[in-house]
Amino acid sequence: MTSSVSSPRAPIAVALDAPSLDALSLWVRDVAGIVSTVKVGLEVFCRDGARAVHAAREAARDSGGVDLFLDLKLHDIPATVRGACHAVADLEPTFLTVHAAGGPEMIAAAAQALPATRITAVTVLTSIDDSILEAIGMSGPSVDAAVRLARLAVDAGARAIVCSPKEVAAIRAAVDSDITLITPGVRPAGASADDQRRVATPQQAIADGADLLVIGRPITGASDIRAAARAIAEQLA
Repeated sequence: MTSSVSSPRAPIAVALDAPSLDALSLWVRDVAGIVSTVKVGLEVFCRDGARAVHAAREAARDSGGVDLFLDLKLHDIPATVRGACHAVADLEPTFLTVHAAGGPEMIAAAAQALPATRITAVTVLTSIDDSILEAIGMSGPSVDAAVRLARLAVDAGARAIVCSPKEVAAIRAAVDSDITLITPGVRPAGASADDQRRVATPQQAIADGADLLVIGRPITGASDIRAAARAIAEQLA
């Protein structure tokens, strides 16, 4: 069965952008028992495939397990996305991302293929600002685009939404309370924004309505990964 998304642990999805499976396993062992979720993204999945998911679950086993966020951002015709969802069905991800811009038929195909998974629609990437939206021909500003895409995705069957901390309050007001809102672009006060353009602190993102925070380098780039994860978790508590 797909693991439950409810957990007393900190509502953090640690991004496992690890250089190897061994590093990924070490990172998971460091954060397991502190955070609710780990995220296997596109780079790692393209390199290691299902082995990354199995390694993450095995590393977390002694700490009671974690929810698995499979962040593949699928975006293709409905039949192809349906097939991709069937291809990862045996991994039983708690969350699986698709691009909301793929349209309602594509989102519905994913939701129908994986009814036990929270199909998670990505609205506007946190690396995109209003000037980039304009350049690619998408009607903005970013908050309007994100709300519009979130509503479309939820109506099509998505049960979670990825949005920047800057849009989370508006989307929280626009969708039902049972829709999980996931925010990347979260940085502790004083941390580098790296390649993210629309960011907020963990406390602000939660206060604005986020349910799950995606945090990568502020945790995995720390000299003591477990201490960094615990410090953010304690701030949220």
